[in-house]
Amino acid sequence: MKLELGKIEIRDIRFGDKSCVEDHVLSINKEEVERLVLEDDKLIGCHLELAKPGEKTRITPVKDVIEPRVKVSGGEIFPGVIGKVSPQVGSGRTHALSGCCVVTVGRIVGFQEGVIDMSGPAADYCPFSKTLNVCVVIEPKEGLETHVYERAGRMAGLKVATYLGELARNIEPDTLEVYETKPILEQAQQYPDLPKIGYVHMLQSQGLLHDTYYYGVDAKQIVPTFMYPTEIMDGAIVSGNCVAPCDKVTSYHHLHNPVIEDLYRHHGKDLNFMGVILTNENVFLADKERHSDMVAKLCQWMGLDGVLITEEGYGNPDTDLMMNCKKVERAGTKVCLITDEFPGKDGKSASLADTCDEATALASCGQGNATLHFPAMDKVIGTTEYIESQIGGWAGCMNEDGSFEAELQIIIASTIANGYNKLAAKGY
Repeated sequence: MKLELGKIEIRDIRFGDKSCVEDHVLSINKEEVERLVLEDDKLIGCHLELAKPGEKTRITPVKDVIEPRVKVSGGEIFPGVIGKVSPQVGSGRTHALSGCCVVTVGRIVGFQEGVIDMSGPAADYCPFSKTLNVCVVIEPKEGLETHVYERAGRMAGLKVATYLGELARNIEPDTLEVYETKPILEQAQQYPDLPKIGYVHMLQSQGLLHDTYYYGVDAKQIVPTFMYPTEIMDGAIVSGNCVAPCDKVTSYHHLHNPVIEDLYRHHGKDLNFMGVILTNENVFLADKERHSDMVAKLCQWMGLDGVLITEEGYGNPDTDLMMNCKKVERAGTKVCLITDEFPGKDGKSASLADTCDEATALASCGQGNATLHFPAMDKVIGTTEYIESQIGGWAGCMNEDGSFEAELQIIIASTIANGYNKLAAKGY
């Protein structure tokens, strides 16, 4: 499966009478986008705000982050959610508005929603402090069930990202990157002398606002399966969870999965990237056992010499991580784990909730319990009303001037993005 990814560099964003991209500037008809969001009768309010790097702006509670993209040929974007499901997903040509993100914000759904600071010390830990952000601030109807509100917010962000992505359809990209993974036997034969490497991608799927969607299907309903990496780049997986902010794999990160991108960079040079094994994170022990058995079988069937395994979340999913590691290693495939650590504020607790003897190669993304001072900002998009109840905060952490103390895990994608990107330096 072959995908051409064209990137249109966005250097500034602004509101205007017409939505368009001209000379690397994204102009947005504010009223038109707000009307689009309010087509959902679960939402009674929506307004757009812009946030740019370096501004003294805080965005919270953040629900998801999405890069605007459009399918120029070969299927539709966000299949099963916005577009139709098609065997062409992951092929053809896709255009992206690079450097620009849609950020959904609003009244809290669950305590596990995060913060983006566009400047200050927290900006060093967040990839979205460096992007031009179109913030979709939503207000739900009173009395909505939390899962209904979560879906309304998720759909609002995806609809706006699709609307903005459409503006890139007929623009000549600044760069055009080509990614290809062939059917498994052909791929193995293409580079017979290089180690065959796969990626085991664990999705958060434990329910109670901890869900991810695979072609529109809640991931807790799937069994481990094979995916072409380019399917993921085309929006076949979207975030729908309110897991701890630093661990949250946003929809942006699914589109830009750094493990997949790094494996493609090494593909044909020092490894043969065979594809992705998709699995989920389960609640019940029997399901954990069953799915880790299937992951090991898939690694063996694909003839993989090694795999990288990532998890989303921490604590309970550490068991899924270690079961996958143990069984894949015992089936004859070498494993390198990528995970973060939560050793407590004093650093004296166990960093992971589970471990196994086979976990001999591990790339750490750092630890989320370290505390940081978040200075007051000139502007808040959303509300800081919930900081003390958001994960990473605590009662009394908020100061009268708008500053607060909190653990790093309150920052959206603070460890998962930085940790994934350490991979290239560590080697495979």
